[in-house]
Amino acid sequence: MSDPIRILLVDDHPVVRSGLRAMLLDQPGFVLAGEAATGEEGVAEARRLRPDVVLMDLQLGAGIHGSEATRQITAGPDAPRVLVLTTFDTDSDILAAIEAGATGYLLKDAPPDRLYAAIRSAAAGDSALAPSVASRLLGRMRTPAATLTGRELEVLGLVAEGLSNRQISRRLFLSETTIKTHLVHIYAKLGVDSRTAAVAAATRRGLIRPS
Repeated sequence: MSDPIRILLVDDHPVVRSGLRAMLLDQPGFVLAGEAATGEEGVAEARRLRPDVVLMDLQLGAGIHGSEATRQITAGPDAPRVLVLTTFDTDSDILAAIEAGATGYLLKDAPPDRLYAAIRSAAAGDSALAPSVASRLLGRMRTPAATLTGRELEVLGLVAEGLSNRQISRRLFLSETTIKTHLVHIYAKLGVDSRTAAVAAATRRGLIRPS
């Protein structure tokens, strides 16, 4: 008989954690090793508990983002697998999580059986992607010239927050000239000619979250 899969649950909503806890405890072969409500707690608990799989939400309140928590967790030796479980399926969220080292990306409306299967896949080192996420990634691979890069999505996300070029350059440690170059490329790919139009087009296409 194989060892049970030890799971760390990271989500800032107590009601969500309660529901997931009940689901996991009801499933044979799973052990809930611990819980965390913030990204910082998730990183600390992952290092302390050394679970097999971390179920990671992306939006974790005022602390570090789930993608940054994922990056810190997966950077360590013998790191656990991180399976993102979130409500967001925009390109910017997906790319940030995958680039941070997430093994899988699932949406919270996934049926329980799909979640259980994804956890087992992640524990085995295999990728587990929600169908909509897999479709988005496949679309990016098919038309790479027309898709925004991870950095361009990051820049556009900060534009959507209302930051100026100078503020974005300071946030990303890039020159203002580089930021302007990114914006030129973004406008060309989206077929727009202004910051407002770029944000609207990217939001409409599901590239970034609505501001």
